Amino acid sequence: YLRQEPSLKDGIVGAVSGHPLQDVRVIVYDGKHHPVDSKEVAFVTAGRKAFLDAIGKARPQVLEPIVDLEVGAPETQLGDVTGSLAARRARITGTDSARGEIVVKAQVPMSELDGFAAELKSLTAGKGRYALDFSHYEPVPPPVQQKLVEAYKPKHEED
Repeated sequence: YLRQEPSLKDGIVGAVSGHPLQDVRVIVYDGKHHPVDSKEVAFVTAGRKAFLDAIGKARPQVLEPIVDLEVGAPETQLGDVTGSLAARRARITGTDSARGEIVVKAQVPMSELDGFAAELKSLTAGKGRYALDFSHYEPVPPPVQQKLVEAYKPKHEED
């Protein structure tokens, strides 16, 4: 089986939405290679079909990176900043206030921060600032996963 391992691995990449898989172990129990009749594509196809069947039964979840975000802005812009964060699926974990500035702490999916710097600059007349650090991965909400799966399927239905 070692000779066919690369072919089998090629057949199991990105089964749900095209993203890398994690915490998956594949064990090949049986198979036969013939030097004349065995083609690499047959191993890729068989491996992919078996893998997709197993993955479907496992109910996989797409994970997304979550970041800890800290936003500083003038106190007068608190509502605008928290509104922007809420629209980006942020969970606000705390706020602090000092000398006319508000600091909002939140956890936000990294994918939702596209364009945030420009929006913060616009909302705060250039006085806002932010910093972020990776926190963890967590499952995307079901509607988001469904969109990812639907976007991936049309491109790969012929597989």
